[in-house]
Amino acid sequence: MPEAASNCSTVRDLKAHDGANGQLFTSVLVVRKLATKTASNGNPYFSAELGDRTGSFSCTIFGDSPVFEVFKAAGEGAVVRVEGKVEYYQNRLSPRLSKASVLTDAELAAPGLLDNLVELAPENAEALWTEFNGFIDALGQAELKATVRAVFDEIGETFRWIPAAISMHHAYRHGLLEHTVHMARAARALLPLYPEVHADLAMAGILVHDTGKAIEYEGALATKRSRRGILQGHVVLGYQLVRKAGKKCKLGDDLLERLEHIVLSHQGEPEWGAAVYAATPEAVFVSMVDNLDAKLGMVQRALRQANPDDEFSERLPGLNGSLLISPPEE
Repeated sequence: MPEAASNCSTVRDLKAHDGANGQLFTSVLVVRKLATKTASNGNPYFSAELGDRTGSFSCTIFGDSPVFEVFKAAGEGAVVRVEGKVEYYQNRLSPRLSKASVLTDAELAAPGLLDNLVELAPENAEALWTEFNGFIDALGQAELKATVRAVFDEIGETFRWIPAAISMHHAYRHGLLEHTVHMARAARALLPLYPEVHADLAMAGILVHDTGKAIEYEGALATKRSRRGILQGHVVLGYQLVRKAGKKCKLGDDLLERLEHIVLSHQGEPEWGAAVYAATPEAVFVSMVDNLDAKLGMVQRALRQANPDDEFSERLPGLNGSLLISPPEE
C-alpha cells in the first residue's frame, strides 16, 4: 500500500479527539451503509456509515461534495481511503470528507489490511463453534436433536460467520454464533429455576431462533439484507428452515409446532418483528433470554469501543440513551 496508509487514523483514533473540531485525518474504511436522500432544496445527498474493526461513524455527503461521485460509484461494501476534517454533530462524530478513493485489488491484498477493517467477535470463533455443537449434542430428545442438527447441516457455514444484526447488537463477524452461544449459556444457568419450561425444547429454540438470518443477510465487508430477507424477513425464513428440518426428521407434530412458535415469537413484540406474541412457557423464556443478551451485547460492545477517558458512550439506539462507561467505585 502507499506510504500514506501507514499513518491512517482508526475510528477509535478519530473519536478520541473528544469533540475537537478541525483536526485533519486520513483513514481507510469500509462503506457499511450508503443511503441516498433528498435535501429540502431537492438536491441528492448520501447518509453514509463508514467503519473499521474499532468502530464506525455516520456522515453526510452532499451532492456538491468532491467525494460524492466517488461514493456513488463505490457503493456499499467498498473499501475507501478518505481524507477529511473531524467535526461533530449533536455530540456525535460526523466528519467532513474532502478526498476519497476506492482501494484497488492490489491495495486490498496488503498484509493485515482486511484484518484492520473487519470487526470480529471477541471470543475465538472455532471455540464458539465447538461449544455450540456441544449444546446440540446435549439435547436429549432424539428427533428434536436431529431437527436442530439438520438445520445447521444446511446453513452451518454461513451461520458461523455472519453478524447477529446489521447495526443493533453483535453486529460483527461471528456475531450471530457468539449471540446464540451466550444465550445457550444463560439458558443452561436459568432453566433449573423454571421447571415449568421444557428444557430440551427451550434450548432447541435458542439454537435455531435466528437461523433465518443466514438467508436474510449477505455481504462480506458490509452486511445488507438479501432479496428474500427484505421480502420475507428472518423470522419467516427461520420458521421455514425449522419446519423443513422437523418434517424431514419426523419430529412429532406437537413439538414441531411449539418449536416453530418459538421462532415466530422470539422477537417479543410485533413492532420488533415478531409474527406472534409468545404463548408457551418455552417461547416466553427464549424471547426474554434473547432480549437480555441483545441488550448486554450492546453494553459489551460499547465498553470495548470506549476510549479510556470517556465517561459516557455515544447514544445507543437499542438502549434509548447513552451508557455510563466508567466502572463502579469500590
